[in-house]
Amino acid sequence: MQQPHDASAEQAILGRISKMVDDEKALRDLLAEAPEGGDERERLTALEHELDQCWDLLRQRRALTEAGEDPGGARVRPSSTVEGYRS
Repeated sequence: MQQPHDASAEQAILGRISKMVDDEKALRDLLAEAPEGGDERERLTALEHELDQCWDLLRQRRALTEAGEDPGGARVRPSSTVEGYRS
């Protein structure tokens, strides 16, 4: 996901997250009805990784803002990095 560089960047990221959450719910509903859905399962996994990256980007932007730095310095990190975090 490429991040916008304007003042509404956080809103754009939140909008993208909201859309992905809706897509995630729809895919989970499909899989609940037909658990053997291979394509849906692959898409869900990819969506979960992208969603984690978006949340990470949003956290980075907020942390930079709180530190008095430019939130535009936040970057989308590889899924392999983001997926290794612990809550």
